[in-house]
Amino acid sequence: MDCKVICTEIAVRLDTGPDIRDITGDFLSALTVSGITDGVLTANVIGSTGSLTTIEYEPGVVQDLKDAIERLAPRDAQYRHELAWHDGNGHSHVQAALLGPSIAIQIRGGRLCLGTWQQVVAINHDNKARTRRIAITITGTPGR
Repeated sequence: MDCKVICTEIAVRLDTGPDIRDITGDFLSALTVSGITDGVLTANVIGSTGSLTTIEYEPGVVQDLKDAIERLAPRDAQYRHELAWHDGNGHSHVQAALLGPSIAIQIRGGRLCLGTWQQVVAINHDNKARTRRIAITITGTPGR
């Protein structure tokens, strides 16, 4: 059985945080191009104020997640990061760290193992718009 590794990258334009975008289609495109049918897709956002997770990507849940992120690390709280850098984004670093920069999704039968209402999202937590680079590695066996 041959194992194949494909590395690629996508760029996602995100507004001032927390901004959340569905990137499931980008992952599906990368999987299709890879030819891998069974294995794992791993990805990480490059940068300390971005994160990846899964949600049901519908307006209510998206807003609920934004609200929860703001409650976890509110932008108007005091952050020691501000004492050193004075850049107004101490909350951004904490929010991103709490959600995490990476994700791993199993691949079975040429499909991502996601639920019907489960989409992969990229989140910008920074206090300005960003184009987030997301590194993707797909490892597994190609279809016959």
